[in-house]
Amino acid sequence: MNFFKHYKNNKLLIKLASLNSLSVGLRVFSGFLTSKFIALFVGAEGLALVGNLRDFVSSTKAFSTLGIYRGIIKYVAEFKDNIEKLSKILSTALLLGTLSTAIISLSCFFFAEDISLIIFKQENNYAYVLRIFAIALPFYALNMFIIAVINGFSKYKTIIRFNILGQLLGAIVTLILIWRKNTDGALIAVAIVESILFLVTILGILKQRSLVPLIKKENFDFGFVKKLGAYSGMTLFSAIVIPLVAFLIRSYIIDNKGLQDAGLWEAMNRISKYYLMFVTTLISLYILPRFVEIKTRKGFRDEVFNFYKTIIPIFGIGLVFIYFLRNIIIQILLSEEFIPVENLFFWQLSGDFMKVLSFVIAYQFIAKKMFWHYIITETFSVVVLYFLSIYLIDIYGIEGANMAHFVNCILYFILILIVFSKSLFGKIKANNF
Repeated sequence: MNFFKHYKNNKLLIKLASLNSLSVGLRVFSGFLTSKFIALFVGAEGLALVGNLRDFVSSTKAFSTLGIYRGIIKYVAEFKDNIEKLSKILSTALLLGTLSTAIISLSCFFFAEDISLIIFKQENNYAYVLRIFAIALPFYALNMFIIAVINGFSKYKTIIRFNILGQLLGAIVTLILIWRKNTDGALIAVAIVESILFLVTILGILKQRSLVPLIKKENFDFGFVKKLGAYSGMTLFSAIVIPLVAFLIRSYIIDNKGLQDAGLWEAMNRISKYYLMFVTTLISLYILPRFVEIKTRKGFRDEVFNFYKTIIPIFGIGLVFIYFLRNIIIQILLSEEFIPVENLFFWQLSGDFMKVLSFVIAYQFIAKKMFWHYIITETFSVVVLYFLSIYLIDIYGIEGANMAHFVNCILYFILILIVFSKSLFGKIKANNF
């Protein structure tokens, strides 16, 4: 029986990996085109400004949804057969998200000038971009709510179809904006592209309205506010701290090495984001709902090592190819201006491999609502990353930031293994199945 269950899960994982690869492959291709346009029409200095806005937008989006995306996935997966509780979680999550999004959107709109000064410095005023972002933000929040519900029902194929259509639409809009408006266009694209994906999602679910009657304001439940609170705390912590640390490191590079070097470092981060999509989206799509369902130590261990055996070798081989083709990738993806990025690949790829190994296990923090474990390990990671980056940048230049990334990922993986040592390597009782 266990053999057939393992075979079924493994078959599902491989099938999802194949479907997800198609979606992510399209996303990477559109990302390559976007990066090429940025390299040609914006340059390294403009890319640094885009990076600063991206960090702000990432944090603000998490605040607009109160960081409850993963919590919605967990509780929809848990209560999908219980109409009463499902209605309460959907009603509570939507009302919370609506209120928080309204507050954040209005704040961004009316304080755009002040925010622009912080993000772009005095010589670059892009307050109008922030106002555009404020108008687009509610559509992003609603889209995330819908996607979270679909993910909770394990409708993997539906999500992947939405992703494919969304990437096509997003790529077209982004390329047109960069072509027509250069740096301004790239910034506007960061502000609106994920919000216009709502158009794809809403069209895709128009014929599936069965959940709409379950959303009622009288079903708002403070008990679920408390349940979602832990997920909100974990997500918001990462949404604040991780982009903040990236912003501080980039600002340190700008102040000490120049805007050009900051753009090169940002280019490496963009390339990293593209190839990591193949694994991180699969982890989010498959691992989180699976970990929610798994109730035993043995099930958790089997799922982790099954993922390691099935996906990680493919990912590792892919990284090796990327490393040896790095010069070609830079010239195709970017331009001659970005050739120095070649020196950053070894440390970035090595760190990202360790990061993925950690992510697979660390999703158990979210699935089992291990709030303090999550906060402590994430705090350790970002503190090490920041101070080690500053120290190594002073010695090795921007390459030092990528060295710090590698060392930090190793230390984080060791810490995760320590936290889950009993679950992964301890003895399992005979009745623990």
